Amino acid sequence: MAYDLEEQKQLDNFKAFWDRFGNLISWVLILALGGYAAYNFWNTHQRNQAVEASGMYDQLVTTSQAGDNAKTQRYASDIESKYGSTAYAQMAGLVAAKSAFDANDLKTARAQLQWVVDHGNEQYQSVARLRLAGVLLDDKAYDEALKTLSADILPQFAADVSDRKGDILAAQNKLPEARAAYQAALEKLDASNPGRRLIQIKLDAIGGSDAAKPAASAKAPA
Repeated sequence: MAYDLEEQKQLDNFKAFWDRFGNLISWVLILALGGYAAYNFWNTHQRNQAVEASGMYDQLVTTSQAGDNAKTQRYASDIESKYGSTAYAQMAGLVAAKSAFDANDLKTARAQLQWVVDHGNEQYQSVARLRLAGVLLDDKAYDEALKTLSADILPQFAADVSDRKGDILAAQNKLPEARAAYQAALEKLDASNPGRRLIQIKLDAIGGSDAAKPAASAKAPA
C-alpha cells in the first residue's frame, strides 16, 4: 500500500509538472525537431545544387574550350542565376570572362568579372579584380584599372597587383612609376618563382631598375 501511495504521489507530481510546463516542452521539442529537419533539408538541397551546378559547369568548360563564346555565356548566365551560392558560379564567371576576352568581347568579359567581384568569396574576388584590371588595361581604362587594384585583394596576390600596376603605368608612359611597381613585384616574389623572368623582361624593356643612375653619375664632382 505504501508503494502505491508513493507511486500515486509521483504521478500527481508529474501531472502537476506537465500541467505547468508541458506546452513549453512540447513547443521546444517541435522547434528542435523542425530545426533539425530544416537543417537536413538544406544540406540535401545544397548537395543537389552542387551536383547540378557541377554538371552544367563541365558543359561550360567544354563549350569554352571549343571556342563557342555565345554558348559559354549562356551556360554561365544559367549557373549564376540558378546556382549563384555555389563555387561553380564563381568559377563559371571566370571561365566565361576568359572566353569573352578571347572573343574580343571586352564588355562581356568586364561584366562577368564584375559579377564575381560582387558575389564571390575573397579568393575569387581577388582573382577577378586582377583579371578585371587586365581587361580594363586592354580597354585603355587606365584610371579605372588602377582603382580596381586599390580595392581589397588578398596578401598572397601582392606581387601580381604590383606587376599589373606596372603594366598599367607603362601603358600610360609613366615609366619611373612603372619601374617602381615592377621592382616591387620582384621583391615580393621568391627567387625560384618562374614569374620573375617575365617581370624582369618588362622591367628591362622600360629601362630597368637602374635607369636613373647614369644621370646621377654624369654630374661633375664638386
